[in-house]
Amino acid sequence: MLVRLRLIGQMEAWSLTSENILPTGRKTRALLATLALASPRPVLRSKLAELLWSRRGEEQARASLRQEIHRLLEAMAPLGTQVLAINRDHLALRSGTVWVDVDEVLRASPTNPSALSLLDGTLLEDLDGVDPSFDTWLAAERERLSDRARDLAETLLREKTDSESVIPAAQQLLAIDRTHEGAWRALMRAYSGRGERGMAIQAYERCRAVLAEMLDAEPSDETQALVAEIRSTAPTKPPVGTAPPPPVPRLPLRASPLAEPRETREAGRAEAAKPHQRGGTRVGVLPLQLVGTSEAEAHLSTGLAEEITSALARFRWMFLVASSSLARFAVQARDEVSIRRAFNIDFLVDGTVQKAGEQVRISLRLLDLRAGNRVAWSRRFDRPARDLLALQDEIAAEVVAQIDPEILLIEGQRVAARPLADPTAYDLVLRALPLLHRLEREPFMEAGELLRQAIGQEPDYAAAHAWYAYWQMFLLGQSWTTDQKEVLAAAEAAADRAITLDPQDAKALTIAGHVRAFLHHRVREGIALHERALTVNPNLAMAWNLSGVAHAYLGDVTEAERRVRRYKQLSPIDPAAFYFDTAAIIVALIKRDHEAAVQAGRAVTGMNPNFSAAYKPYVAALGHLGLASEARDALRRLLAIEPGFTVKAFIASSPFDRVEDRDHYAAGLRLAGLPD
Repeated sequence: MLVRLRLIGQMEAWSLTSENILPTGRKTRALLATLALASPRPVLRSKLAELLWSRRGEEQARASLRQEIHRLLEAMAPLGTQVLAINRDHLALRSGTVWVDVDEVLRASPTNPSALSLLDGTLLEDLDGVDPSFDTWLAAERERLSDRARDLAETLLREKTDSESVIPAAQQLLAIDRTHEGAWRALMRAYSGRGERGMAIQAYERCRAVLAEMLDAEPSDETQALVAEIRSTAPTKPPVGTAPPPPVPRLPLRASPLAEPRETREAGRAEAAKPHQRGGTRVGVLPLQLVGTSEAEAHLSTGLAEEITSALARFRWMFLVASSSLARFAVQARDEVSIRRAFNIDFLVDGTVQKAGEQVRISLRLLDLRAGNRVAWSRRFDRPARDLLALQDEIAAEVVAQIDPEILLIEGQRVAARPLADPTAYDLVLRALPLLHRLEREPFMEAGELLRQAIGQEPDYAAAHAWYAYWQMFLLGQSWTTDQKEVLAAAEAAADRAITLDPQDAKALTIAGHVRAFLHHRVREGIALHERALTVNPNLAMAWNLSGVAHAYLGDVTEAERRVRRYKQLSPIDPAAFYFDTAAIIVALIKRDHEAAVQAGRAVTGMNPNFSAAYKPYVAALGHLGLASEARDALRRLLAIEPGFTVKAFIASSPFDRVEDRDHYAAGLRLAGLPD
């Protein structure tokens, strides 16, 4: 095989070396598709001319055909050999040179049905309107393909007897024919048999909506009688001790990568685009359920899902399943179990959208599919419906900024809960992060050892180096080292190594920026790295926060406030808020708004009393306000963490660019009672 042709959905043509050789012109594509669907039989030139230029005279049509043959030969030129067999009367694709997805579907059988997974779209959906004659031919080809696939899917469904196998078989048939009432009834019975009466009734509601939309019809008497029976039956539960069925893996169509299903290929490309990725979480976003049928809801349903998927793809440690690949589940029963089986997804974003007057309400949730579809995060957005595109961008930004740390936290807890046997570097990093953020000395030191092990195990794993630099910042900030110079050098080396290994990792870039600004006092260099991080991923809340701190170091309070506000808008309840919300104390202190600094200081030190950096601006603000009692208490807690901290130590480590800001900070510390 020299060429892989995908004709189901939007047309694609790839060489064996993954070079895109799809012709640019629609007529040229239609010519190639016609030959592919006829292969290995040759097609008469006269038939092709009539099919593609039915409104032209015979001579003019033949001349146009000669031009398109030339263009097709140009498109196939990179193959370096003849794929087309051309003579005076006929055209054909040479036997054995082209793999065509339609051929695989037509060859599928009850004993080898896996090719049905390729049927996830309409045949040549981007070639409607090429010519009236071609449209008629294409409609017949679509019906031929659909009939063959439906017959096979019906056979497969009839062979299934238990609920667990009926559900995916019924969903496969519904992916081919959404109006197939027999499949809907099989799905309802299977859910009911599993004790999931709510899912069975939901399947009926989806069936009724599809029939009304596509056929302007109601469900048959048989279907309505079945749902009435299910509704009248008392809910049942599976027997105690019944274990859930094991996940059913997707079987590849064949060993060759040219025969992979589209969603598998897309996931593979996404992973290939992420260098040095040693692990990651698979996430999918379903098109939202519509509550109502307004144009705004229909637009947001798919548009927002795609926007969230694209935004999540910027986080290097996540693998995203294309929203379009999940779309068929959105129009069926939205069965999370089947989604996990089909795509091996760990987390699924789902939700609803509805419009009421001039407002749009969007409710979203993050489901942990490995924990029995537990809701790990949820949020409701009520926004004006004036600019729907801006609304999509705004909500997608906030959703991904909040989901990223939540998933990271859950993954860390999951890894920590199981024995540390033959861990990957990714596992070691995940195990380290919760220990790091506890800021208890012994677990914190264990986190550092885990990160060192991750680097030793896989020296080119960028994320491990980035988090190790992050750990070094805390090590120095907490004064838990006796060799500050060594830590400074180690932090810079780890940060630089991370961005060298993966210059598109936004987290690594912003961590490197904070190392430059906070530890090495090269604030402008740090800001440049933060800006690069935000270019790579404008929804990374960490980058907005740490870049805000860097601008505070420069004395640019207005810009610092803007960036810290953006961080808080993106991630209002961050799992590591004790660290990031410290920025608000620093900005308020530099602004000389001591009341706001004290208010923020009380909140932040209450979240994690072990974080020394939060006490310092808080104590300084208390000193300026003359709140002696509170200042003594906060200073006592600070010195319990850093016994050797003095005003002189602060000045020596101060990253503030303006002398007046550093002196104001130091004066507050003195007023609070910190010794020089």
